[in-house]
Amino acid sequence: MDKELLAMLVCPLCNGKLKYDREAQELRCHYDGLAYPIQEGIPVMLPEEARVMDADEKLSSSPGRTGDA
Repeated sequence: MDKELLAMLVCPLCNGKLKYDREAQELRCHYDGLAYPIQEGIPVMLPEEARVMDADEKLSSSPGRTGDA
């Protein structure tokens, strides 16, 4: 994913920073616990299309914590 594009994108709900998960092809908002899919190289920034992350995903890689996501 283009680093310049990633730097401009924010969560549409909270305007928070997103974390790119290359393996899952998602942009994750750890504040809202949502993961926005990237389809054919295009981020789908619609809350209704986002996946709700489970508690372990949110805790293991939330801001300020060390994690592998």
